[in-house]
Amino acid sequence: MVGRERERRGRKAGATSVVGAVVGVGLAATGCSGQGAAAQDPRSGDPVRVLHRAADRLVAAGSSKARTAMEMASGGTRVTIRGEGVYDFRERLGRLKVKLPQDPAGTSGHRPITELLTPGALFMKNRGAGVPDDKWVRVATATLSDGNLVTGGATDPFAAAEVLRGTRTATYVGRTEVAGTAVRHYRGTADLARAARDASDGNRAALSAAAEGFATAEVPFDAYLDDAGRIRKVRHRFSFANRQGGGTVAVASTTLLYDFGAAVRVRLPEDEDIYAGRIAEAPDGEPGGGVDGKD
Repeated sequence: MVGRERERRGRKAGATSVVGAVVGVGLAATGCSGQGAAAQDPRSGDPVRVLHRAADRLVAAGSSKARTAMEMASGGTRVTIRGEGVYDFRERLGRLKVKLPQDPAGTSGHRPITELLTPGALFMKNRGAGVPDDKWVRVATATLSDGNLVTGGATDPFAAAEVLRGTRTATYVGRTEVAGTAVRHYRGTADLARAARDASDGNRAALSAAAEGFATAEVPFDAYLDDAGRIRKVRHRFSFANRQGGGTVAVASTTLLYDFGAAVRVRLPEDEDIYAGRIAEAPDGEPGGGVDGKD
């Protein structure tokens, strides 16, 4: 698929210490279902089954725009990384522009990182750490201890949906709105190992890595689905060991989906545009190193 440009147009349906542990954190920056409130809305169905099907509803929708936010807390430090872009759920291709948090002086020391999301690989440009500005870094997501649920500073939107395939317990909270769209709010816990078993081929290995690499394979979540069963918003809470400072890093990853049917163009880099050198160790709060540019 290298160098290939994909475009899909669908029907409009509306509408890191801390980061160092995330992008390494950049690459170094309850209850039973089908009871209680669920009975008040017959369209909600059995919460566990509804959530198991949520990723399939996105595939049926084709594509959407996406906004992401990743909040990390460790040792009294809290930072937020934000992203925005588009995603094609049928081709499993996406493009995000990820903005790193500002420093204490209120300025950002790094340009936004462009990320290309593909089955099994993450491409990053403007990621710093000694990588030339005109080069991309390619990382195999299955080699990451978090399966790229947090490494890129944004969770792949389809991977975020496929985590819900591992839902073990869930309750229907009630009706609310997300960005002006009526949605049903569910709260529950997913198991990453179970999600990996039921995931698509492109996410199976990555979710398996996350199940082993996180402090716990259990992922609490809040999911907001529209009346077509599509995810409009999902918030996961992950935790993993801080490799540099000790303790645990708590991560809350939020994905907002909207403008279903949006056009998606993703052009993957040519081989000569991919950085083949060693990435320098990044300081805290920036996408981190120790990862080869090519597999």
